[in-house]
Amino acid sequence: MAQTAIYTTTVEWKGKHRGHIRMGNGPEMDFSAPPDAHGHAGVLTPEDAFVAAVNTCVMMMFIWSAERFKLELVNYECRAEGTKLVELDRTETFTQVTLRPRIVVRTDTASRESTLKRLQRALDSAVKYSLVANSIKSKLVLEPEIETVC
Repeated sequence: MAQTAIYTTTVEWKGKHRGHIRMGNGPEMDFSAPPDAHGHAGVLTPEDAFVAAVNTCVMMMFIWSAERFKLELVNYECRAEGTKLVELDRTETFTQVTLRPRIVVRTDTASRESTLKRLQRALDSAVKYSLVANSIKSKLVLEPEIETVC
């Protein structure tokens, strides 16, 4: 039987192009429109939050997958880039989110090929099971850089 879960946030307008968000899981922070849209620098923007949601969700699913595929993960760091298209009528859409994870995994020379295959399966699973990646209409591009260490 299918299950549901509900997640909440509460936003409050603080004047001009500023707001404050309280997330159901506890964190709170100020946010704004981006500076190029009459917002303020140095605070969370909806655009930052969108790209961060994709990046963090895929990372958490990769960690889960790496454990499942018995990878000895040494490091994971991922730069994410969201490409926003602004139409002539000023409507905006994220057309693509590119994730560039840098992954370091421990393996011995004899197991390197098998480890790399398991790592690719873990990456595929991370995208497949990412709630956020499955919920966006933007194209998701994964450009991993993988390093093995003994």
